[in-house]
Amino acid sequence: MRGTQTVRDMVLSMAVIGVVVAGIYLFIPHDPSKDPVKQVDYRVELDTARRAAPYPVAAPEGLPKSWRATSVTYDGGNPDGAAWHLGFLDQDNQYVAVEQSNGRPSKFVTKVSQGAEKTGRTQQVGAERWDRYEGPKYDALVLEERGVTTVVTGTASYAQLAKMAATLRLESPGGR
Repeated sequence: MRGTQTVRDMVLSMAVIGVVVAGIYLFIPHDPSKDPVKQVDYRVELDTARRAAPYPVAAPEGLPKSWRATSVTYDGGNPDGAAWHLGFLDQDNQYVAVEQSNGRPSKFVTKVSQGAEKTGRTQQVGAERWDRYEGPKYDALVLEERGVTTVVTGTASYAQLAKMAATLRLESPGGR
């Protein structure tokens, strides 16, 4: 008789706890339309990178307001080369990042594109021919110039990557 009461009491306790948890869940406000990704202002980091980087730092000008900057870093002390990163979400919430470094191009491209490989095809963006890379997670457009490699990479389509690449403006080290 005692064992049956213990099991019955446990089941009743679990039911009471379930009701309390369900009540708490219902009264805590949830806004599914609210985007958990925080937008960042990258102007200070951009100015800092442009003063410190040994190459012209690229940043977009004239992107639509629907593109939101979500991450920014500059690492001038990296032994593999100074690295600039600027991440965005486009209007479809696809990730697009601008990555630059004066380090070894092959190692840098593999790292920032998360293993994307060169396709042998190119894409014309403005006056430049960018190499196309394709990967399991990210695709990329890569422009190797003397002293700097610029990569536009992410989950977005090549059209969106090209749109970002077309808006990039370079400013020389020291703001010159």
